[in-house]
Amino acid sequence: METGYAGRVLVAEDDDSMREAIATLLDAAGIECTGYASAEALLAGGAVDAARCVISDIRLPVMSGLELLALLRSRVVAPPVIMITGHDAPNLRRDAQRLGASAYLAKPFEGDALLAAIEMAAGGAPSK
Repeated sequence: METGYAGRVLVAEDDDSMREAIATLLDAAGIECTGYASAEALLAGGAVDAARCVISDIRLPVMSGLELLALLRSRVVAPPVIMITGHDAPNLRRDAQRLGASAYLAKPFEGDALLAAIEMAAGGAPSK
């Protein structure tokens, strides 16, 4: 599962059990990750520029996942962003794609689908 790009996967997910499940899945796949309960905490963590990719829930407490995606995509160097949501809707999917999401997964999703999305998104160094 590891590619040539060895950065850590960052996870912004306000649901503790989902964040822990993702961390367990990634750990089992040999992928280092750090979880955050909000977009603000992820940004404050200081690891975005070196991230292999970011996984973000769309519905987060203050800054939404789509707002986080737009902010990250505005940077000169931006990690790929995988959007996840328990509130799937065609307009959310379109917005995520328009803003440059690498993948969009509706909960519940299979672990293999998330791992494949990470592999596809993070096959190389992050770029804009």
